[in-house]
Amino acid sequence: MGSSSDRTEPSPNQVRTINLALQGGGAHGAFTWGVLDRLLDEKELAFEGLSATSAGAMNAAAFAYGLAVDGREGARKSLAGYWKRVSEAARLGPLQPSVIDRMLEDHKLSWSPIFSLIGFVTRMLSPSQFNPANYNPLREVVEQSIDFSVLQRPDCPVKLFLSATNVRTGKVKIFAGNEISVDAVMASACLPTMFHAVEIDGEAYWDGGYMGNPAIFPLIYNCQSADIVIVHINPLFRNEVPRSADDILNRINEISFNSSLMREMRAVSYVTGLVTQKRVVDGGLKHVLVHSISDDAFMGALTPTSKYNADWDFLIFLRDQGRKCAGDWLAENFVKLGVESSVDVEKVYL
Repeated sequence: MGSSSDRTEPSPNQVRTINLALQGGGAHGAFTWGVLDRLLDEKELAFEGLSATSAGAMNAAAFAYGLAVDGREGARKSLAGYWKRVSEAARLGPLQPSVIDRMLEDHKLSWSPIFSLIGFVTRMLSPSQFNPANYNPLREVVEQSIDFSVLQRPDCPVKLFLSATNVRTGKVKIFAGNEISVDAVMASACLPTMFHAVEIDGEAYWDGGYMGNPAIFPLIYNCQSADIVIVHINPLFRNEVPRSADDILNRINEISFNSSLMREMRAVSYVTGLVTQKRVVDGGLKHVLVHSISDDAFMGALTPTSKYNADWDFLIFLRDQGRKCAGDWLAENFVKLGVESSVDVEKVYL
């Protein structure tokens, strides 16, 4: 896992370099947009690696592309441009009008916004039935927002690691370096109930959230910085036991999409114990510092169907909450970067 070395506490004006781990969560990814936007304000904060999944992968790619072409301001503009295009494309969802009309007639349903129907449709029909042409408006949005040749360059200012799930093997696939492409992003965000599997080099991929939401190990193995800041979208904890069918399904998805992260945190905790107890004699293990930016109360109060709501006012609402959450976190924990974890891994994840 790399070598560890004794660290001295950084001076107040010293630049702290961090890695970012970004979860997926549909339109709720606009919360992460706000977090990233706020982190860009900190001139004494630098970014080495980003591991991301689904909506997090889109945020990460837009962030890295903007940073490469025009620094911090470029990253800010790239993120804003991506989410604006998402909102503008929301009127052209994957459901064909004829399919919607037929469903409404067959089930005697009244019209409602498209995102409120998506959950029902995806439980009744497969993507090949309701979306035979495999139309995904997000592909065009991503292509318009990001020049992937920039992200494939060796001098890209940050390292990108995008997770997808191999459909046949069930293993996590990490796309990095020259593998970063629009197909890799779409594979990372491919919900199997909504879209056809994305094929890359003869393999089919689904959403990376099933096996890495996000994957932590690429940041441990491939980055020098010990600090990993996880931006949470899916609530880890809920006070109430779900009762309705939709709430139960939503909680199942939250638990499933957090499970791989929690397993990795167990390994991180174990290695941290070996390092701190000086049970590693050759310095061959890396002491990882874990940080978490999250707002379970806020995210938990959002309805499951709001993950499909790309209304601009709603996205701005999420962005602003993400900025506030990141600002609060920075005020309390910036001084801990490079020194110690700001989250109790055993209490939160184990």
